[in-house]
Formats: sequence, structure tokens, C-alpha cells
Amino acid sequence: MAISEPDIKMLWGRAAGMCSNPQCGRELTALLPGGDGYNVGEMAHVIAKQAGGPRGVPGGGPDTYANLILLCPTCHRMIDKAPADVFPAEMLFQWKEEHEARVQALGADVRFSSKEELWRAISGLLRENHLLWRDLGPRSNAAYANPGSNLYVIWNLRKLDSIVPNNQKIINYIESNKALLSDEELGAYLSFKMHAQAFEAHQYNRTEGYPLFPEEFGRLFSDE
Repeated sequence: MAISEPDIKMLWGRAAGMCSNPQCGRELTALLPGGDGYNVGEMAHVIAKQAGGPRGVPGGGPDTYANLILLCPTCHRMIDKAPADVFPAEMLFQWKEEHEARVQALGADVRFSSKEELWRAISGLLRENHLLWRDLGPRSNAAYANPGSNLYVIWNLRKLDSIVPNNQKIINYIESNKALLSDEELGAYLSFKMHAQAFEAHQYNRTEGYPLFPEEFGRLFSDE
């Protein structure tokens, strides 16, 4: 059975498109001049599909998110070619869990001394998200100029490895610094949080009618 699209997207999104080896952390996508791009990430089985494969068990392991870890080609090859006791399954599962937890917690321990500092941090992340949408999204100039390119592949990956983690970082920043916000700003933030969570869920399993980015949040949380 092939790896399902929701499992692929969940693996990429929760790993933020980086190698899960704590000694590596390599970014696994690249954009080429002209709009094309590629990814080098490999969805490695922790328990091999075949009983005789690396860390194999009778019956083999499943093609599911729970049994996959995102790695760069070098780490994947190193792990699978090493003696069985060097990289046991328990270690790989721990790498995956800890890496995804780090991604989920980005910014949660940051305390800003002023609202202006918080604004600058959030505005920078919103600006990056907007630039990715402008330059890679389905309405970008590059997409219109070269409809046959694989830009949509890079756009789908960037949503998972950049926009989703950026949104989570914004949420973590605000949750840790709520005392700096007015009631109006808290209300706008809650609308953004609903949008961000629904946007992430939409990447894994397409849904209809999820809440769009709230313009009020962009207006209130811009440093321009």
C-alpha cells in the first residue's frame, strides 16, 4: 500500500520540512531560478516494510505517518546501512517525537518586553508568509508565466514547512505575551488562531469553507 497524501503532508508539516535527525536539521526543499524547485526529503520507514529490512519485524511495518520519519538522503542512508543496534527503532521514534515537539513549541518560551517588540516579531512572520504566497502561490506571476512548471509542488511544500510553522510560532508568541494585548487585539488574535488551525487541518485533509486570514489581525499586528 502506498503512503497516503494526508500522511505525506502531515509528516512534512509536523517536521517543518527539516531532517528529523537532531544532529542534522537540514532544510529539504530548494527553489531554482525561474520558479522550478525540488525537494530532497525522504520519508523513511522506522520499521521496514519488509521483515528483512532495517529494523524489520515479522509482517513488516505499515506505510503510515506513525511509522515514518522525515530525513535527508544522507541521514536515511547512514541509518539504514548502520548495524541494527546503532539506530534502533526506539531512537528514531524518539527523534521524530522530539523534533516535532520542537517545531510545535517554537517561540513559546519568548517573552517580549514591549508590545512593539511583539509586533515586529509577528509582522516579520506575516511578511514571510505573504511573500511566499505572492511569489509561489497559484496566483503568482511565476505560476502564470509557466503553467507547466512544478511550482505548485514547491508551493504545497512551503505551506507545510514554512507557513504552518510560522503560524504556530505566532500563536506561541501571543500565548506567551497575552498581557501585552488589548481586548480588541485579543479578539483579532482568536480569529487568527481559528484560521491558522483550520488552515493546517486543511493541508492534511481538504475541507470546505475554513475561515480565511482575518484582515483585522493583519492590520492590528503590522509594524508598518
